[in-house]
Amino acid sequence: MNDRKQHVIDTAHHLFFEKGFQSTSIQDILDSSGISKGTFYNYFSSKNELLIELIKSIYKQLETDRNELMIGKNRSDIGIFIKQVELHLKTNRVNKLLSLFEEVMMSNDSDLKEFLKQNHLRNVHWVFRRFTDIFGDEKKPYLLDCAIMFIGMLQFNLKFNSMAFGTRLGIHEIVRYSVNRIVSIVQEVSEADDILLDPSLLDQWLPGCMQENMEFEQKLHYVIASMKKVLRETNDFEKYYELLDFIEEELLHSKVPRGFLIESVLNSLKAAAPDEKAIPYLAELEKLEGLATLILSPPSEQTN
Repeated sequence: MNDRKQHVIDTAHHLFFEKGFQSTSIQDILDSSGISKGTFYNYFSSKNELLIELIKSIYKQLETDRNELMIGKNRSDIGIFIKQVELHLKTNRVNKLLSLFEEVMMSNDSDLKEFLKQNHLRNVHWVFRRFTDIFGDEKKPYLLDCAIMFIGMLQFNLKFNSMAFGTRLGIHEIVRYSVNRIVSIVQEVSEADDILLDPSLLDQWLPGCMQENMEFEQKLHYVIASMKKVLRETNDFEKYYELLDFIEEELLHSKVPRGFLIESVLNSLKAAAPDEKAIPYLAELEKLEGLATLILSPPSEQTN
């Protein structure tokens, strides 16, 4: 994303918080950001699309940051999950997203409501997947129920803590308490063999997010986060960050990924290998090349 477009998004974000989404007009955004109406519509088809891009950009960065927390860690470490949940809550708070979400849900805009609904379902899916990492496949049939209960428990614990008089608890204490309670609930429902919602429902709720695709996306995010962590110590790391972001965008969101461009970018990334950490960096790059091959040359083509 170019700097000017990001400036417009940041300006709109500030206005949405100050005036409210509904009360902020496109003209307000033009005046505050210093762009013309033609430039705005070159970037966004509507104010709604701008809001959607704003939320997507925030949560894309959140996904990168959450994946960085798992680099070199055991995926079943519940302490890492606690840190990831805290990061999500802090992201919402810093970007003042909850008040924005509430305003949208009270509006009559069906498209934005549907987007936020899908965003909420993706969060349920993420918690379900992390619970599978933590509690294992044998408890998977019970983990959609537990993911939903955990999110509800956490939200209400946060809500009533904000209403409490006197000393309020911090985010860490609330998340830790909620996670400890869900550990007991997972054990209880699995022993009782009690299931309310079958995890197969996730495929109906998120038809574009089949488990295989989610696993691929998770692996891709992890590899790119690992490479960025190594590149952070090098010169021109921002340039290489952009190259990695390009590959991620091309593999995940392009209907027809441009293989010749991806190959060119991969060659550029090989040349960026840090001298001191070349071996682990190149190992992650090899994984990235393998993931790109899965998209550019599907298994059915590889066997022909």
